[in-house]
Amino acid sequence: MVSSLAQFLTHNRTPALYSYSDKHFVNDPVHLLNSALSSAPLTNPSLALDGENKIVYCKPSPESHAGRVAIISGGGAGHEPSFVSFVGDGVLRAAVSGSIFASPSVKQIYNCITRRVNPNSGVLLIVMNYTGDVLHFGLASEKAKAAGIDVDMVVVADDVGVGREKNGKVGRRGIAGTVLVHKIVGALAAATAGTSSLKEASALASLVAANLVSVGSSLAHVHVPGRAVTSDGDEEGSLKPDEIEIGMGIHNEQGYKRVKIPELPELIEILLGQLLSKEDKDRNYLEDADKIEGWVLMLNNLGGVSPLEMGAITAEVAKQLDSTYSIKPRRVFSGTFMTSLNGNGFSISLLRLVDTGLGKAKSMLDLLDAPHESLGWSAPVKQETWANEDRQIQSSESDAKQESIPPSGLKLDVGQFNHTLSNALKALITAEPELSRYDEIVGDGDCGTALKKGAEAILQLISADKISPDAVITISTLAEVVEANMDGTSGALYSIFLNSLAKALRGAGAGEANLGVWAKAAMTALVSLGKYTPAQPGDRTLVDALQPCITSLAEGGDIGKAASDVGIPGFVGVWTGIVVS
Repeated sequence: MVSSLAQFLTHNRTPALYSYSDKHFVNDPVHLLNSALSSAPLTNPSLALDGENKIVYCKPSPESHAGRVAIISGGGAGHEPSFVSFVGDGVLRAAVSGSIFASPSVKQIYNCITRRVNPNSGVLLIVMNYTGDVLHFGLASEKAKAAGIDVDMVVVADDVGVGREKNGKVGRRGIAGTVLVHKIVGALAAATAGTSSLKEASALASLVAANLVSVGSSLAHVHVPGRAVTSDGDEEGSLKPDEIEIGMGIHNEQGYKRVKIPELPELIEILLGQLLSKEDKDRNYLEDADKIEGWVLMLNNLGGVSPLEMGAITAEVAKQLDSTYSIKPRRVFSGTFMTSLNGNGFSISLLRLVDTGLGKAKSMLDLLDAPHESLGWSAPVKQETWANEDRQIQSSESDAKQESIPPSGLKLDVGQFNHTLSNALKALITAEPELSRYDEIVGDGDCGTALKKGAEAILQLISADKISPDAVITISTLAEVVEANMDGTSGALYSIFLNSLAKALRGAGAGEANLGVWAKAAMTALVSLGKYTPAQPGDRTLVDALQPCITSLAEGGDIGKAASDVGIPGFVGVWTGIVVS
């Protein structure tokens, strides 16, 4: 039954079976958006919702009327936490949402300017460079100006994914780097309440945007809730299973090119080259600056990448920035800032820090670090913590000199041990895919990979000629290797057994590690293992093989019978290699 199911899962998959991007908890896009917007004041009590106009805004307070430039942004839904979750003191005063991947209307934006913020000190609109957004925000801005309100608009176009040759008159798209503009300019408006200048805020927004570059990459297109899906699960223009799109936009727009999925280091090399290479004239958007104060790196999850993978991506980007471009960012932000629904991709943004000309405590870095009350800017590390990043750290246990294991005088044949154990470990590594496949069906799928990691680590130990002729030292060393390299439940079980086995062998005293010594020590270790796990034969753990083998060996002293009782081919060879008669 298990074998048949495993074959079905492996060989009879269809795109619809393993593609989850078209499955949603809420399939009505109108209900989805309205419900999501209503959650904003629930999670941040300083906010209010204008449901009719899809505006999330800061509740009026004495502070909001104290001469502060009102920063407004917005765009289509589906990019959460952008834009509504960036509303809060110290970032945006309000955000306007359109339908999923669609610009808000002129009416919505105009109502936001005139009814949901205090426009007395001016209103700054920060807009991403998409035709609908620019037109609608621009027209609302002109209407507000005609009504006597001081309004300015800054368009952010940070995407380098499509070069000058292809972007034509439209220009670069706006993507995740826009949130850095939000944070910096919003912090300035909060810091200068009572003395705010719209001209000053607008100039700063333009300066940040001019020193900002971003690029994205995705493994798949996203599916918008409510849209029809073809019978095979594919949509027009979707990527093949082995493809990745370099420079894909946040609305499934075409990027620079599609390639076979590379290893992560190669992918990051391509993306950083597009961001920073002076030789790529089609994308060299950062003009020379007189004085650079450093860099800020932001890694953005497009919605569907696991935090584990985002951590690996962040580390690789930082590594290559240092090794290839001699850039050590003064701030590294990694998280979910601007999504494409549940997109399985990420973007990299680099902000070049330059002088703002605004004086003390108003540098780009100061404003990024300034306190705020928005849920979207998930950067909780304080400025003073960043200032102490180079402080000395305590040495780890691995840095300390490892204590030597006292010899026991119990001898084994190193050559025979190494030869037979190596063969068994290589067979285990070969069997990893099969072990993982079965464990995915009955468990969490980590058994095969854990065993492979342990086997590879022990093989390295053997190759380095670090197997001792002392049986206790050897088993203790193997236990340490297993502890350091094998994760999950199986790693813990093997570690407990091996440590208990080493202790029992030491109790045998000096001499030859013969069959009787191994059998008695193994039985003692099995009893010790039973104190930490309730597993019994039949529970589909290592105990299924371990207990009948050790019991048979201890009772009869016959290696062949012990191996046959387990029913594992090659078991005789493994035990023969360990036991010295």
